[in-house]
Amino acid sequence: MDALPLRWHLPPADVCPDRWVEAVAQALPGTSRQLAQVLWQRQVCPLEDLAGWLNPTLYQPAPASAFGPDLAIAVTRLQQAIANQEKVAIWGDFDADGVTATAVLWDGLGQMIAKGDRLTYFIPNRLSESHGLSRRGLDHLAQWGATLMVTCDTGSTNGAEIAYANELGIEVIVTDHHTLPAVDIGALALINPRRLPPDHPLAALSGVAVAYKLLEGLYESLDAPPPLPLDHVLDLVAIGLIADLVELRGDCRYLAQVGLARLQTQTQSQPPYPRPGLAALLALCKRTGDRPTDISFGLGPRINAVSRIHGDASFCVELLTSQDGQRAKTLASDAELANTRRKALQRDLYEQVMTRVAQVDLATTRCLVLADEQWPTGILGLVAGQVAQALGRPTLLLRIDPPSEAGGPRLARGSARSVKGLDLYQLFQSQAELLSGFGGHPLAAGLTLPVEHIEVLAAALNRMVREQMGGDGVPQPVLEIDLTVTVAELGQPLFRELKGLEPCGMGNPVPKLLVRNVWFQNAFHKRLRDRHNKAVGFIKTEFELWDNSALAGFPGEWWGHYRDELPQGRCDVVIELDFNSYHGYHVKLVDVRTVLSETTGPAPLPAAPVLDWRQMVPAEPEAVLRVEQAPVRWSDWQAWQRQSAQTGLPLALTFSAQIDDLSPVEVWQELVGLAKYLARMGLEVTRSQLSDRLCLSATSLSLGLKALETAGFEITYLDDETMTFQADPDPVAPKAETAQRFLDVLQEEQFRRRYFAQVPVTALSW
Repeated sequence: MDALPLRWHLPPADVCPDRWVEAVAQALPGTSRQLAQVLWQRQVCPLEDLAGWLNPTLYQPAPASAFGPDLAIAVTRLQQAIANQEKVAIWGDFDADGVTATAVLWDGLGQMIAKGDRLTYFIPNRLSESHGLSRRGLDHLAQWGATLMVTCDTGSTNGAEIAYANELGIEVIVTDHHTLPAVDIGALALINPRRLPPDHPLAALSGVAVAYKLLEGLYESLDAPPPLPLDHVLDLVAIGLIADLVELRGDCRYLAQVGLARLQTQTQSQPPYPRPGLAALLALCKRTGDRPTDISFGLGPRINAVSRIHGDASFCVELLTSQDGQRAKTLASDAELANTRRKALQRDLYEQVMTRVAQVDLATTRCLVLADEQWPTGILGLVAGQVAQALGRPTLLLRIDPPSEAGGPRLARGSARSVKGLDLYQLFQSQAELLSGFGGHPLAAGLTLPVEHIEVLAAALNRMVREQMGGDGVPQPVLEIDLTVTVAELGQPLFRELKGLEPCGMGNPVPKLLVRNVWFQNAFHKRLRDRHNKAVGFIKTEFELWDNSALAGFPGEWWGHYRDELPQGRCDVVIELDFNSYHGYHVKLVDVRTVLSETTGPAPLPAAPVLDWRQMVPAEPEAVLRVEQAPVRWSDWQAWQRQSAQTGLPLALTFSAQIDDLSPVEVWQELVGLAKYLARMGLEVTRSQLSDRLCLSATSLSLGLKALETAGFEITYLDDETMTFQADPDPVAPKAETAQRFLDVLQEEQFRRRYFAQVPVTALSW
């Protein structure tokens, strides 16, 4: 089904105060009013902190000692382990934040503790284990001889496992940024930024940044500095921070800024502290390492893909830290192929999930909970995020485990993604008695539960989401626009101006630019291919963007869309301005709206509110435009809105609120029966007659006619509208793929029609 349409929130007409312009110019000489305008609108920080926010050389980072006594205890215990030549283990996690955190401690502690002999690391298998500590892993480390373990990006709620580690003779230092425990977990030290006030500059640190601050405290305590200074791991810190989607404020932003500067050296011929694995990964994804998008769309997905596809992410630590150039290239190639496989699986799973969604009554469903025995565990979170964003609903996707040989209840495990304003972790906490385990953030969480609890959990979550967000419908996603520009303004000067906002992320998104009254030229789409020239199923449309100010078209791209989806006439667009060394300056299309004329200005709104006459038409109705059939796509509804704006008449929904469709198979059977009857009687029929009789759109009718032809029916078209049928005396089954395509499209259309039949009118505005 279509994603919910975005509501555009235009920037204010007010011009930012001169004092903001002056402060920005002092921090970043050469900038102009446009950057100051965006910063003033966003209010990312107070005016007095603006210089440090823009320029990391002017920022004063918080000391590691801000974590208090626990950090001091951890540093003292590490000093003791180093002095006594104890065996120390690092327990990491399998996502990019956890992997880079493990690599930071492996490289940082490895300067004082012999790697392999007295220092090791352990990362759970994503596909067979969950986040956090486990007895199996602790037994392995105890057998190796560990007496001290440092966790990173995990461990805050693992009190039982920490008690077991203590029984095995392993003391535990926890560094993490996830939810705090309600009781003491028995760790030697718990270093977690959630213990700090919410406005503290360290409060938003991710797992890798917390591990870095522990290393910072240790390095500062040493009598003699290690061979490499602390900043040699900052490139890894930037990768974990940006890939984990934490809010980049305070020390998070500072560490990301200086870490990106360090990362950029990986593509130079002789960087001061080379990481050949990073250099190879950057080359494979055609990035240079100087942009946060090089991480979020390049390095991060490739690091995450390894555990999503293979389960074991341990080799990623070797990839990030090895000095063996040939070995690093081999590992980078493996990560690249895993990412290609991840893309294909993600695309296929998204299609499966949306097919299942088409069978759900979204008018009454506020939280989607879907489970399947065949779904791959590693990409459930990614697809849940796509569905939540497209439909504006929190989404839980679960894989049902096979029956255990030991018996006991079957479990389902998976991932959940939320929407803005809804704390998913809080919801799970209120239903903890139904769950075997859960953990995560307000917007993203993982969970495990008995299969028999799935329906009960779904009902409870639907009720709570309806109570918290209102029962009148799903909130329409809002697209915040930062600046209005022309095509002539796009290019290097504006890009350099807005680059002062980087690194962008949560709380400080990539700037969105509105360009009015534009048109597209030279558009084409292509399927993307991997490094072995194999198609991976993703579509990208490339185009030139023009307006009346342009002397030449400006290049752009629209991911996941075909050329034919671009409007033919004038339109307003929201874009992101981007640059990389491979494609130069270009724009990414975010959203588009057709305008009604070639004058500037937004598309006019409907002249009057939408009238809901689905239950009963008034006895003496006013002059309206009657919408007598439920639309099957948002573009159909927007065409009605444009007609309303042109005529000045309100729209009235007069179709039934209860649509009782035949099943897709029953519709196919009726279509075959009609074709046989028309062939036997020698009668003509029009497309409109067939569409009205069977409630088919032009698209589904065309697919149905193609399926009939593969089943032995001969169709003669007398004109664009009228046709006759001749039946094969010995009909055969239609080609399976052709018939299935018809059934799939029809099923989706029926779902959309039911959605429009029941959707609140408040959700049908621009």
